[in-house]
This record gives sequence, structure tokens and C-alpha cells, in this order.
Amino acid sequence: MSALFTPFDLDGLALPNRIVIPPMCQYSAVDGNAQDWHLMHLGNLALSGAGLLIIEATGVEPEGRITPACLGLWSDANEAALGRVVEGIRKYSDMPLAIQLGHAGRKASSALPWQGGQLIAPEAGGWPTQAPSALPQLPHEPAPRVIDAAGLVRIREAFVAAARRAARIGLDCIELHGAHGYLLHQFLSPLSNQRDDAYGGSLENRLRFPLEVFDAVRAAFPAGKPVGMRISATDWVDGGWDLEQSVALAQALKARGCGFMHVSSGGLSPQQKLVLGPGYQVQFAARVRAESGLPTIAVGLIAEPEQAEAIVAGGQADLVGIARGMLYDPRWPWHAAARLGARLPAAPQYWRCLPREHAQLFSGIHTGGR
Repeated sequence: MSALFTPFDLDGLALPNRIVIPPMCQYSAVDGNAQDWHLMHLGNLALSGAGLLIIEATGVEPEGRITPACLGLWSDANEAALGRVVEGIRKYSDMPLAIQLGHAGRKASSALPWQGGQLIAPEAGGWPTQAPSALPQLPHEPAPRVIDAAGLVRIREAFVAAARRAARIGLDCIELHGAHGYLLHQFLSPLSNQRDDAYGGSLENRLRFPLEVFDAVRAAFPAGKPVGMRISATDWVDGGWDLEQSVALAQALKARGCGFMHVSSGGLSPQQKLVLGPGYQVQFAARVRAESGLPTIAVGLIAEPEQAEAIVAGGQADLVGIARGMLYDPRWPWHAAARLGARLPAAPQYWRCLPREHAQLFSGIHTGGR
């Protein structure tokens, strides 16, 4: 029996296997509204055989989008557009669906990656950014506006409103984006948070706003549906956010009913010095899992089925995220199951596709003709 293809209970959400499709920005929304691209893209991935599909980073307010073309869930129009996508997927797939809710903070108002990805000035169609402290993402950029007490309340309530919208359109799970240098990460790291109030300084203070957001979202999202968080386990910068602080955050979240941790790294500082290699972040997921007791998703340069199998079988993580590899090969779970000797269900429209050597790959096949 392949460990990767065993079921898993994610805080009450039944997953058929341990393969997770992480959130991947598509930069294809209009005013935050999902488009036909999202229906095609997510619909394709929902037929892949993975255990969980997480919808891309979704802004909880217009100013919280990474780019002008990022998905949003702050308005009735956003809710209706994404609801249409979810409804379309549900017609043909019962794959559990999650959404990553986030706010970009000082990394907002960026051009699309294929347009250079740099800060867009307000006069060019961008907007002023906001952050815990008046520290820009890059030295040559204007300082972001410091979020005051009223702003903290507004942003927290925006997360709550988005969580309620996610529940109304039938999503099964929420992941809060606390990684990659975006707003919640900006509050966590001493490199970006130099406040002198109750939300800055000590580790306890820097945890405060992300934990407040978590508590509010957990209270707003239906019981029995998990709420977790994606984190960057380290800034890869001396004196920045690190693994020990990540463990402390995970332990605090566990006490508040967090369902899981999705463990990544980096993204906050241009000074980061990453040490890349296959599975280079798995060690962080293993430590968070061991010291918090929370289910963890490991991600980062995990490409081969045998590698993913070893991570789960060895207890380093409960789930494995396959992101870019899934874009390159949207049937990655099929091919992984074939290599690992597992079976999995597939849409009946695809039952006739199997090559002779993998004729038993799909479970439940029953066809006929005349």
C-alpha cells in the first residue's frame, strides 16, 4: 500500500489521498472576478486525482491584491463569479476544494510577472500600499502607509467577510496566507515589523495580529471545516523570522483550533539567501509537525512520486504539495499512482485512456458497448 495514496482526515475533512495542489496565482481575474480561465484551469486540476485543491491567493480587499489581475472575494460580484467556478467544478468532481485568503500588504500593486512584476505607481493604475511599518519591500520604492488601529480592524473584518463568502459558495477549507512576504508574514517578521505598539517588538506582539485574524476567521467559518495557515518557516536572513518562531506560531495556532500548517519559506526580503535543492523545505515541515502536533503540508521542489512517497511514509509531513509539477503534468497523481502501484478513481469520460501496462490504474471501471 502506498502511503501517498492512503486517505487522510484533515481536521474533519476527508481527503482521498495525501497529494495537495497548492494555490498558484493565475493573474487572470478582472476586478477580482474569476473568469472562464479559472473554470478551465481549476476544472482541469479538479480532475487530476489529487486529494485537495487550494484556489489561488485571493485578496480580501482590493488594496490587498498582489496585482490588478489577482482574484478577490470582497464583493458580491466576486462571490458570484467564483461561485460559478465552484458550481462548474462540482458538476464533474467531488475533489475537496479550499481557498487561500490573503492580503499582500507592501507587496501589493505589483505588475503581472510577465509584465515585469514591479511596483505599479498610482498614476499608472496601481494603488498606495500598506504595511505594519513604513518599510518598503525594495529600497527604491516609496514607503507603505502604516496600518493604524482602525486599519487593523478593517483588514481583520475583511478576512471574516471573505471567509463567510467562501462558506456560502460551498468551499470546504480555508488557508490563511501567512507566507512569502505578504501582510501576515510582514507582521510576523522583525525585518518588516518595527512597530512600538502591542503589535510589534516581542514575538508575542508580532504574533498578535495574525492570531487575531485566525481567531476571527475560525469563528466565521463553519465548524467541521478546517482553517489552516501557510507560513514561511524562515526568512533566510539573519535576525529575521526563523524556524523556532514558526514552531511557536504553530503551537499557538494549535491551541486555537488550527487545522493544519502549510510550510514554505522566504519571500519577505531581497536579502534572503536560500539554499535550494530537492525537498529543501521538508525539514521545516517535519520540525513544525513534530513540535506542534499539527498536520503539515510539505512543499518545494518535490517532483518525483518516490520522493513524495518517502516524505509521507517517513513521517516528515502528512501531505505533499505539488505545484509547478502539476502545471507541467496535470495528471501527476495518475502517473504517481502507476509508479507506486496504487489505484485511484477517475472521471468515466477518461476510463478508456489507459495504456495496456496500466489497465488496472483506475478503480471502479465498468463499461459496455454494442
